[in-house]
Amino acid sequence: MTLTLDDFDYTLPEALIAQAPLAERSASRLLVVGHDALADRGIRDLPELLGADDLLVFNDTRVIHARLFGQKATGGQIEVLIERPIGDHEAIAQVRASKSPKAGSTLRLADAFEVEVLGRVGDFFHLRFPADATVIDYTERYGALPLPPYITRAAGEADEARYQTVFARHPGSVAAPTAGLHFDDALLERIRACGVRTAAVTLHVGAGTYQPVRVQNLAEHQMHREQYIVPAETVAAIEATRARGGRVVAVGTTSLRALESAAQSGMLVVGSGETELFIMPGYRFHVVDALITNFHLPKSTLLMLVSALAGMDTIRAAYAHAVAQQYRFFSYGDAMFLSRRPS
Repeated sequence: MTLTLDDFDYTLPEALIAQAPLAERSASRLLVVGHDALADRGIRDLPELLGADDLLVFNDTRVIHARLFGQKATGGQIEVLIERPIGDHEAIAQVRASKSPKAGSTLRLADAFEVEVLGRVGDFFHLRFPADATVIDYTERYGALPLPPYITRAAGEADEARYQTVFARHPGSVAAPTAGLHFDDALLERIRACGVRTAAVTLHVGAGTYQPVRVQNLAEHQMHREQYIVPAETVAAIEATRARGGRVVAVGTTSLRALESAAQSGMLVVGSGETELFIMPGYRFHVVDALITNFHLPKSTLLMLVSALAGMDTIRAAYAHAVAQQYRFFSYGDAMFLSRRPS
């Protein structure tokens, strides 16, 4: 079957795009998507939906202050959004300017320091930061929190806490692993009290996650790169879960991509690296049995991922139901609980 971009389109009223978080993290709705039924529940119902033998796998990345403002040597105003750091002193970034900067030029950011433009990497720019501190040191001192492009307001003080998960540990993302935003300490305690285990991976979400798919034939699409780490204790936790007959439940598509990227040999292995894994219908899953995830943009690779996991017809029905029932969409929106469809 040849899949095209139009196979993953749907109509979303703009009013359903959540512009701010709810007052409480765990107050979000949860659409439980079965293979023959849908159920309207809430995130706080998760202890009832998980079994004592199950394992939840979270992404413990931390969002950095990746948006920087400044000017070119000519005086033109620019906006820089770090896509991903490369080592300590270089980064791939989006640069918005009236005229694209050239290789060899310098950009003055936050009226405090200069970066050198080393060249282009597709739609992005390769930048070199000063050697006296790391890229993340500079972003945390001078940058702003980067909210997604579909949120039409500037980041405020409340977003500093609410656009991070309560278990964020390792800085490096420019977008939050949004399924994790629904969990607060009280909900995690209730889940663990039911016997459910938890584990973590790290996948640093890049700004490329917002890049549109530009080809109709999806076999021609090239995914952006993202850095991931799957630690030994998580691999051991998954092996123990398999031994006791439990499910591996990924919290967010980023957790799922990290796990599946580390299992491309057919066996989950400890390690780290960069992944360009593009999951679309027809993909064979090696690790993940179920997924907690927010709703995704039309024609996005993440919509293709959930369609691969649960089935295209199942996802179409779920999204139509969510629109009809006025679920809140995208990063600050509601969530779904999906199970992997039988092979």
